[in-house]
Amino acid sequence: MTRFTNTQPSDDERPEGPETLAWKARAESVPLFNREFSQIEFYRRVLEEALDPAQPLLERLKFLSIFSENLDEFFMIRVSGLQETLASKVAELSPDGLKQLEQLKEIRARLLPLFAEQARCLREEVLPALAEQGIRVVQYSTLSLPERQQLREFYKRQVHPVLTPQAVDQGHPFPYISNQSLNLALTVEPLPEHGITRSLTGKVEPRFARVKVPALVPRLVPVDDSKTKFVFIEDIIAANLESLFPRMHVRDCHAFRVTRDADVDVREDEANDLLGMMEKTLRKRRFGTAVRLEVDARMPPGMREKLLGELELEPNDVYEIDGPLNIRGLMQLYQLDRPELKDAPFRQRSSRALEGAADYFAVIRERDVLLHHPYESFDAVTEFIDRAAKDPDVASIKICLYRTGEKSPVPESLIEAVHQGKQATALVELKARFDEENNIEWAKRLEESGVHVVYGIIGLKTHCKVALVVRREGDALRRYVHIATGNYNPVTSNFYTDLGLLTADEEIGADATDLFNFLTGFSRQKEYRKLFVSPVALREKTVGLIRREAEHAQAGRPARIVVKINRLADTRVIAALYEASQAGVPIDLIVRGICMLKPGVPGLSETIRVRSIVGRFLEHSRAYYFQNGGAEEFYTGSADWMPRNFDRRVETIAPVQEERLKKYLKEVLLDAYLRDNVKARVLGPDGRYRPVPLEEGAERFNSQLFFIDAPTPE
Repeated sequence: MTRFTNTQPSDDERPEGPETLAWKARAESVPLFNREFSQIEFYRRVLEEALDPAQPLLERLKFLSIFSENLDEFFMIRVSGLQETLASKVAELSPDGLKQLEQLKEIRARLLPLFAEQARCLREEVLPALAEQGIRVVQYSTLSLPERQQLREFYKRQVHPVLTPQAVDQGHPFPYISNQSLNLALTVEPLPEHGITRSLTGKVEPRFARVKVPALVPRLVPVDDSKTKFVFIEDIIAANLESLFPRMHVRDCHAFRVTRDADVDVREDEANDLLGMMEKTLRKRRFGTAVRLEVDARMPPGMREKLLGELELEPNDVYEIDGPLNIRGLMQLYQLDRPELKDAPFRQRSSRALEGAADYFAVIRERDVLLHHPYESFDAVTEFIDRAAKDPDVASIKICLYRTGEKSPVPESLIEAVHQGKQATALVELKARFDEENNIEWAKRLEESGVHVVYGIIGLKTHCKVALVVRREGDALRRYVHIATGNYNPVTSNFYTDLGLLTADEEIGADATDLFNFLTGFSRQKEYRKLFVSPVALREKTVGLIRREAEHAQAGRPARIVVKINRLADTRVIAALYEASQAGVPIDLIVRGICMLKPGVPGLSETIRVRSIVGRFLEHSRAYYFQNGGAEEFYTGSADWMPRNFDRRVETIAPVQEERLKKYLKEVLLDAYLRDNVKARVLGPDGRYRPVPLEEGAERFNSQLFFIDAPTPE
């Protein structure tokens, strides 16, 4: 196994001339929204989906869960980073000029009302509405005596044996609280008839204890066989605490939850074995510094102060929740067979170009194939790789695996390719955040099966989604390439929107070969024929395309930019967009999440419009359109316009060259997103997103619903 290869070019290998330095200086002074606040605005959009009474009930619950999951990651990565730099006394300003403490205070101010609204929505809207539909989550105290007895038996058999009460006193130090675990904090004291521990003042000395709610027990326990009436597992534990603390009185019992720093720091330059170092680093993640404490709103101040002191947190790190903690656990209800409470199912279509094709390679030789997921099934991609693995004329398969999922058939196809005598190479990105353990396991299994496994380039994440198949055809070798916006993960492909391009273009194939040589060997490839690759020149190419549109506009030629990405935060790209706007270029940006650009500012960005779409599917596809004086250019690929995508990741952007595919991207895909007036929200110069104004008599248009029925590329 190749542990890792190459290193990124050092700064002295990439000299910057006076023009580049001047451009950087201008870019660093452009007006920007704060990155963290912009991210919170995206979370607000997710919460809006849960608040929408037009949504099916279980879909509203799903969005409440997604909101919680998003905020968990936000605290584990972004807030922890701010706290760390603040603690290290590093004087570091955000691109919009704020200090760490200023950002942390504003983050809290913005999140407090969102957490309150989330809890209120669950408590006052979603759960009561589910009860009306026969799905009830009730308090233990409301149960009948027979129901309590039945749950007590369940507790004795399934719960009590795995509980570990942990007392805190001079002989028992405060226990470690694992990341995102649900816990009960207790104050206990001896019953009078069994002896009383008194302090020096003669008062009864209460004791603090903690009980961890076991993750392997369902969060919601059905009360009876109908499985329509549920009780929270923590309520069942609380009702049976005498079994854990016999002859003791439990005075207080309240839930709490801790979020810890999970942003692992990997010193690749010091690692002889990257896989081994990643395994050790992931073990360290479990013991990251606490960054947030969520508590039951009824928790008494003394108990809260005890937790704060032991966890070394400040009062501003506490978030009171008026309702159940860890709403993600309620997604158990989503598994109920209640289709009328969910989005109507839709049937994924087969690729129109590949459906029924006996020979995928013949189809791709004849014309490029553009795939639009999830509306078109991801089976076309897995079938392409599987056919390559079994085709006797295929000599080799190379692929970049960023997030594959636990049961992806793609690694299995690579193993099959080896069994068929082919060369199979997998670049497995071990640093794909929160997928590290899964990727480590795949890397080991692939290597044991004979697949050549590499980890890429020191200091960079390999984020591009590329597969290269080399096939013998007559006396020559032909290359087939798949370049995509999404991962080789069939599970997420069902609810992520993504694009994929299958091509036999000779120059793209040659570029893909050079890319893999760069990733697996010691190639210092600087130039590519058609692909845009970071960190080599992607930012420069992107800025060049934007500036070219400005030149067209100034010369009176047709100029326009339409871009769909997930995040926009690169200051040099934003500066270029501002300059293009001032040159008169109409610019439409469809940005799902973070957007630091300020649209619609007089004299700065008057021609720029920004919209975000949050709906049933996670918008993940990326498409880039430049009118180019009438010679329109289209691109797709893995990169957002973020510093990390340009500087710290290997990304790939490919041109979409065939006219019929360009027409689909322009007249179907991008047009639909720009027409959306249901799920779209428009970003204002104040940083807030607002619904698209509906003119009187205007037809409501939901882009995602449109794609479910709209024709896909031929």
